[in-house]
Amino acid sequence: MYYIAGMKTAILPAVRVEPALRSDAEAVLEEGESLSDFVSACVRDGVAWRRTQAAFLARARDAVERSEREHSGITPQELLRRMDVRLDAAQQRLAAGKARAGP
Repeated sequence: MYYIAGMKTAILPAVRVEPALRSDAEAVLEEGESLSDFVSACVRDGVAWRRTQAAFLARARDAVERSEREHSGITPQELLRRMDVRLDAAQQRLAAGKARAGP
């Protein structure tokens, strides 16, 4: 599947799981897929997800630091106040639309 010709492979450590988890994993295998293929794909997806999370958090930290450095951010209270204003406006538009539509 994901092997490259000439590439040496490594073995992941064996993981003990409850029999029910193994049964659940086997129950969702696609046709021709082995449990090893499934576990390998899950590990690959998990690694990608964690890399994505780490990159997101790094960007968030940079944004916070830049905001603090440039004094360009807003407080959480101000953000919530703005969201409340937007929510109130949306609720008023919705109520006005229902009033025009009638019963």
